[in-house]
Amino acid sequence: MNLSLKGKRAIITAAGGGIGRKTMEAFTEAGAKVYFCDIDEAGVAKANDEVAGGEGVVCDVRDTDALTAFMAAGVAHLGGLDILVNNAGVAGPTAPVEEIALDDWRDCLEINLTSTFLCTQLAVPHLREAGGGSIVNLSSAAGKFGFAMRTPYSAAKWAIVGFTRSIALELGADKIRCNCVQPGPVDGERISRVVQAKADALGISANEMRMQMADITSLKQFVPPEHIAGMILYVCSDIGASVTGQALSVDSGLEGLV
Repeated sequence: MNLSLKGKRAIITAAGGGIGRKTMEAFTEAGAKVYFCDIDEAGVAKANDEVAGGEGVVCDVRDTDALTAFMAAGVAHLGGLDILVNNAGVAGPTAPVEEIALDDWRDCLEINLTSTFLCTQLAVPHLREAGGGSIVNLSSAAGKFGFAMRTPYSAAKWAIVGFTRSIALELGADKIRCNCVQPGPVDGERISRVVQAKADALGISANEMRMQMADITSLKQFVPPEHIAGMILYVCSDIGASVTGQALSVDSGLEGLV
């Protein structure tokens, strides 16, 4: 089974930590060269020091001009483009729908959805020039289940599924594959913040909230971020060359959201 990415050129957003960092590590270990961004300056510096084959810059994906410049710099640095991973995301507010501020709604969609659209738009000409390639967008289990008190996040992640399937239809003739990955609860700092916010909203402890979230998975456990990275590596490799237009769940057998 060939999971090699030798000679491949990849851009990954938000790879200073979490799923993005694990994906960059998997890609570089498989032979790819990676250009990445993150809003966290310390995360970028740490990844630049520790990941051979990866190079990154600080970028806020809400800033259209900065994101456009990042994509152009990435293509120039790599000498072309074969893979785009749209990983940038934010949890957004946790509140009943009538209490969500419009600015918070817009911010959540800007980071999760609009950045995915813009990076894809900018990447497509370069992927065509390369003779094809792979785009992977990060959706979520919130993009297949309803998610009470997380409506902006869920709306964005459902939209990513539709966007992914639509561009797969558009770009298939160019040999550009387009998939999205739908993680369940993933271990890490981000999920800890989500757990705490949801626990506070429900008036329970963070530990009780975490147990509830794990209990509605078949495996009764959170997902290690490297398992998400492994799925992304698979669909970007030659062995995944027939997979496109899919929403792929890596969620420990999640049965719903709480």
